[in-house]
Amino acid sequence: MDASLCISLIDLTSLNENDSETSITALCDKAQTPLGNVAAVCLYLPFVSLAKSLLKNSHIKIATVVNFPNGDLNLNATLKEIEEAILLGVDEIDLVFPYESYFSGEKAAALSFVKSCREACKTKTLKVILETGAFPNDMLIAEVSRSLIDLNVDFLKTSTGKIALGATENAATSMLKAIKDSGNKKVGFKASGGIRQAKDALKYLLIAEKLLGKNWINPSHFRFGASSLLNDILGEKK
Repeated sequence: MDASLCISLIDLTSLNENDSETSITALCDKAQTPLGNVAAVCLYLPFVSLAKSLLKNSHIKIATVVNFPNGDLNLNATLKEIEEAILLGVDEIDLVFPYESYFSGEKAAALSFVKSCREACKTKTLKVILETGAFPNDMLIAEVSRSLIDLNVDFLKTSTGKIALGATENAATSMLKAIKDSGNKKVGFKASGGIRQAKDALKYLLIAEKLLGKNWINPSHFRFGASSLLNDILGEKK
């Protein structure tokens, strides 16, 4: 695996209750490696301004999360989060899909929720977190993926990393196949949740390469949401 390529695909993430200016400063420093910079840092909203200041000359994107982690905020609250994020200057927004509402039969409402968020994000990159570990089967993952692609989201993302089951190869295959079958290769894919070692990351790269081609794999289309993967790639101790 090309270490530099893999690093360029990482959204280096810190979404912990004990995050601080010190820990986020360390994260931003870590994001700039001898083998190249990561694609983005993903952090809670209160740390966006700090990250922007620290990374202003790096071309590293600043991402934050909304409707996180349970996907159960109401639309107005989520739109306020998006508005604040945009005012602070984020480049990318990771939105948790209201999956429980979808499962309970409120499919149209859940998709309308995403549509409103898509419109509110304007030109910002929108990644929608399905939380695939909560889905009862791969067919439903494929169904939601197709619907989200139709809403012109920028990325489909597997997981929040906050429930027991994160990314899986089956979920990734369902999502990537939905992108392929849609004919819209502009939609990207983000594998997130439990990807800690380079050997695990390679599995997802191979699935994407098989379905969408090697040239499709770049930061505009493919990301890893991870906190410790970078350590493994660089051969550092965790």
